Amino acid sequence: MSTLAVPSSPIAGSALHEPQFALHIEDLTVSRNGAPAVLDVDLDIPHGVMAAIVGPNGAGKSTLISAALGLVQPDAGHVRFSGLPLAEARRAIGYVPQRTSVDWDFPAHALDVVTMGLYGALGWFRRPGRAERDRAMAALEAVGLADVARRQINALSGGQKQRVFIARALVQDASLYILDEPMAGVDAVSEEIILDLLAGLRAKGRTVVVVHHDLQTVQEHFDWLVMLNVRLVAQGPVGDVYTAENLRRAYGGRIAILEPATRTT
Repeated sequence: MSTLAVPSSPIAGSALHEPQFALHIEDLTVSRNGAPAVLDVDLDIPHGVMAAIVGPNGAGKSTLISAALGLVQPDAGHVRFSGLPLAEARRAIGYVPQRTSVDWDFPAHALDVVTMGLYGALGWFRRPGRAERDRAMAALEAVGLADVARRQINALSGGQKQRVFIARALVQDASLYILDEPMAGVDAVSEEIILDLLAGLRAKGRTVVVVHHDLQTVQEHFDWLVMLNVRLVAQGPVGDVYTAENLRRAYGGRIAILEPATRTT
């Protein structure tokens, strides 16, 4: 399997604020239709972890990420990536949106979509060359899709489409990856490939932040956990945060069957 180069250091720059965190969010509030979707959230995710953001439907998980990435306008608060504002950190962030938010009817091959991940570094007026195509192919190989490189994106299965967009983020060679529900609606093979890829990024020192829906896989695959229900419920190492009390605070009575199992020694 081809691998991508690891950056020598996290995001570099000046005017740092809270640089010890890959993602620092302070006093963030976002409204939708006149009501708070995210309310006064303080969040700190350290470097080099694989973090899950969980919560019930309507908890504001995707809104939180969208506001952090400048895709929606917050009412208040600020965000820093390795101590830097988004404008200075953008090229060091790989983002994978929800699959349902993408218009899949655009005419492009899988390889073309992955190559788009390099446009930020190339600039829109420089055409990608052989080196860029090779990097895009390496990313497709990493997600197990080299054989569909010349296939139209709209002809792929749901899981394949998601893996193509993950390859587009991989080719950016970022230090921070943010993925919004990457396992939602994908087949079991794609889910396993995606989770293995994310674990591999963490092993290389990257930070991975995932809006996640499946509580039953949190303890197995993640080491940092954020529980959200409009307000922040809890954050920290999974072993500290994934508790029956926090689950009840985040989900209410709907979560009884997913409470953590009692450990015996």
